[in-house]
Amino acid sequence: MRKITLKTKGLSSKQYSTLVLELNVMSKSWKRFGVDMDIHADGAERIINWGNKSHDDIRSEAHD
Repeated sequence: MRKITLKTKGLSSKQYSTLVLELNVMSKSWKRFGVDMDIHADGAERIINWGNKSHDDIRSEAHD
């Protein structure tokens, strides 16, 4: 197993969310090649859940 640590400086919250979502896309894409990636970051699960919502999911939440 290999571990990568990213340290960022001057990253806005929007850039942070985008970075987490991009890493998640990489993780999903590389899975078919046998690569298993775990993302551990502050708020990553919440960001990924929000980023994976479809248009219909968001619309149904507005009607609740």
